[in-house]
This record gives sequence, structure tokens and C-alpha cells, in this order.
Amino acid sequence: MLKLIVALSGSVGSGKSTLAKGLSEGFGLLTIKTREFLLKRVSETGVTGRRDLQEAGDQLDRQTNGRWVADYVERELRERPEEDVIVVLDAVRIRNQLEALYSVYGPKVVHIHLTASEAALERRYSERARRNPLELTSYAAVRAHPTEANVAQMEAVADVVIDTELSTVLDVRTRASSRLGLYGSTGPRTVDVMIGGQYGSEGKGNIAFYLAPEYDILVRVGGPNAGHKVMPWAGDPVTHHHLPSGTLNNLRSKLVIGPGATIRIPDLFAEVQKCGIEGDRLAIDPQAMIITDDDRSQEAELVSAIGSTGQGVGAAMARRIRERGNVRLARDHADLVPYLKESAEIFEKAYSQGLRIFLEGTQGTGLSIYHGAYPYVTSRDTTTAGCLAEAGIAPGRVRKVVMTCRTYPIRVQNPPGRGRTSGPMSQEIRWAVVEQRAGFRKNELLRRERTSTTNRRRRVGEFDWAQLKRSSLLNAPSDIALTFVDYLHKPNQDARRFDQLSQETIRFIEEVEAVAQAPVSLISTRFHSRSVIDRRDW
Repeated sequence: MLKLIVALSGSVGSGKSTLAKGLSEGFGLLTIKTREFLLKRVSETGVTGRRDLQEAGDQLDRQTNGRWVADYVERELRERPEEDVIVVLDAVRIRNQLEALYSVYGPKVVHIHLTASEAALERRYSERARRNPLELTSYAAVRAHPTEANVAQMEAVADVVIDTELSTVLDVRTRASSRLGLYGSTGPRTVDVMIGGQYGSEGKGNIAFYLAPEYDILVRVGGPNAGHKVMPWAGDPVTHHHLPSGTLNNLRSKLVIGPGATIRIPDLFAEVQKCGIEGDRLAIDPQAMIITDDDRSQEAELVSAIGSTGQGVGAAMARRIRERGNVRLARDHADLVPYLKESAEIFEKAYSQGLRIFLEGTQGTGLSIYHGAYPYVTSRDTTTAGCLAEAGIAPGRVRKVVMTCRTYPIRVQNPPGRGRTSGPMSQEIRWAVVEQRAGFRKNELLRRERTSTTNRRRRVGEFDWAQLKRSSLLNAPSDIALTFVDYLHKPNQDARRFDQLSQETIRFIEEVEAVAQAPVSLISTRFHSRSVIDRRDW
């Protein structure tokens, strides 16, 4: 099974083949060379020089719009259907080739671009030309070809850029291998947790979707009052109310709904069907609570009073405590029997095998029943500790805590005609202010900002630094995921790397790190499958 495709790009002489060889020899990676494919096509003419290969590649690009590279990789992988393989692809030359790879393999593609100064590239090519009579007479002749002249543009869309002139061959391999996670990890702590640092709707769904391929088990707690919207690699956006947000981005993962979760059965089954969950992939703890129609009707008044979603989660949790002899848990519902499995058994086995677990919390710390502005809170503790308790995972198992925050926090707006508020916000402002500051069209954000569960408009406020500090004290995050950075500066939505963000945004991030005392390791630039700038060192 394919695990990863490492697509290399860069000018002739930048070190692509050297890196591919080092990764292959050092870690047993499979190398696929587009040069070998092109050599077969031109060998019938008896001429296999540099210019012939360039022209053959251009011809294929015109005929297939760059798709031929992805097709070549597919053919090579058909011969290894049972193998766990990481491919080093040497190389991609234009964006269309890269986009074709994304369309087929999605998150399994990592793009590394190698670069060096003009003088270094010319020197390296001169040495190569002396050894190989089929090379062109000069580096200038190589660069005269339009595709080669424009290959430096691939740097703008690369996940990783390495200047090979400033690093030794071993340094380049080390940097690439570290980014790809080839050195592995040590230690017994195999659980990573993601929680919200504000009032929910921080963009946790897309962050969880992005991280999902790194884990063996995805765990969801909370209830259907929280909707996590994700953008799959293909198709329309999907909102998860019960299943983990990474469900569609890691089809090999086990899905677990913990004992502290609340379940609305019709909605759960609809989501299972929509996501194509088959076999024993989904496990529901027998202790999970079932929401009834009566639970939902009991919350009608709270919808107007505090901005509740009215999904019956709070009423179900209260009934679980109050009516202990009259409660139906997951174990009591016949339709759930095929999915029932104690999460503690799953986790115990996972710990023994060193499997990685991702626990996805819901809502935000500012809505915690204990730590939020009561009574404008939810029915559960939304902090790291609360999520761990609901899942049945010990704090000592935790490796990383990722706290997600958005650049402008939001709270739900009550239905029209209801005079009461959904809760306090520090320095509430109008969406028009955010639009004007960032450069969006009038009402562009106002139309976009609606809640995932109830489709209500959202209130917005200035970034609350005091709240960030309090949430950091409550959750002890090892990392911050900062979302909606395009709301600071609209052109940020096109950034693929940290250095492409605006200077104002970079200063904002530095301030977040200082207050939270944790690095901003993940940055979401927009609602898109390739919107996350990854700065992690893990």
C-alpha cells in the first residue's frame, strides 16, 4: 500500500537525483525517475541527449496536460500492490504535473523543491557535462529551454524548500528525512489531543482532517451539537457531527466514539452511510449516551435563552445523572450492537502495539460548563482534561495537545427577534470591520460565517488575548493551531509557507506564541484541503 509520494522539483543540478539516491539507500524508499520513462520513448531514435529528453517531456505535457507523470507512477505501483511503499519521484517540472498527482493521491503527496544559486548550478552542470557527452555544452543552453527556465516557479507551491548550496548532501537528506518523518519516534506517549481555545467554530475540523493520516485510531467525544466541517480532496464539504473529522482522509484508521459521547442515532447512521463506513472500522463504546426526541424538545427554551443548538445533548447528560434507572445507553440499542466495543480494550491494545491515537475534542474552552461564562456554556467540560475523561484516556498517555484558535473569535447569533444574547465576548465588532481590514468584499464574510449545526449567523470580536492566556493555562497546549489567517490579510489565503504570510500576520503569530507560551505549529490560511502551513517539529 502506498504510504507517501515525495515529489522532487528543482533546476538541473539542484541535487534532486542525489537526494533521491540518499533516501533510497538510507531508508529503502522506492525511486521512480521520469527520466527513465522519457529515455524509453526517445531510445528508438538512437539519440538520448538532454535536449531530446526536454522536448519529449514537453510533448507529453502538451498531450496530457501534465497527467503523464501521475499515470507513470500508477503503472509502476501496480507491480507492488501488497507492499507498504514510500515513493521518491524524481522529478516534477511543471505545476500541472504536481496537480495531477494531488488529484490521484491527495494528502499522500509531499512536494520538496531544491534550489541553489545560478553560479552553483552552472558549476555543477559543467562537471556533469565533462563526464557525459550527451549533455549540452553549457548550463546556459540548458536554461534556454522554456520549461527549465521556469522550473524555479515550483518553489512557490512547494511544501518544503531546501537550498542545497547552503547544506551538505547529508544535510539535505537529513532535512528532507526529518520533514517526512522517516526517523520514527520513541517513547510510550502515543496520544495527541486537539481542543478549541475559544467558543467553538475555531476550524478544528480542517486541522483534524489534515493531521488524520498520521494516526491509527481517530477518537471523537462530545455530541451532535458540534459540527466540524472539512473539505475533502475531492467533492463537496462534509460536516461531521459524530464521526471524527479525519474519517475521509485516512481510510485505514479505526474510528472510536468514546463513552462520554452523546449520540443521536438517526444522524449517526446518516453520517455513517454518507461516509461509506463498512465492516468493523467504527467502534462505539457501550457507555455512550443516546439522545431522545424528548431531550431535544426540552432544550427549545435554551435556543433563545443562551444560543443553544437545541440538539438535546445537555438534556441527555442531565438525564444520565438524574434518572439512572431510566436511561438508554448505546449498549441498550439493538441497531448499535454491530458497532459496540469497549474503547478501553481498543486503547489498551493500541498502547501495547505503539499505535498512534488522535483525540478530537469539540466546541471550545470558553464554553466549558466549569470554566466558561456560566450560564452561557455547554453541558460538558471542553478542556483537555474533560476530553480525556470522556474518551477514557489517561493524561500520562498524552504526547501533544494542539489548541486551535481563530484570528477573530466568534459566538453564535441568536435567532431573529430574540433579544437575549448567546454570551459575552470581549470587544465585539461588526463583520464589516474585519472585511475592510483584510481586504474582503463587502458582506463576503458575513455571508460565509454561519454555524455548521444550526446555520445561524455568527457574532465576531477582536482577538481576546486574556482568553488565550486563560485557555493556555487550562489546557497546557504543546502547540497552537491558528486558523483564519486570511481574515488578517486576504492574500494570506494563497500562502503555502510561513515566509509567504504578510509581515503583519507573522507579528501576530509571534505575539500568540508569547502569550500562549507554545509554538504556532499549524496555520490554516483558508477553508481548503491544502490550506495548512505545517511548522511542526514532530
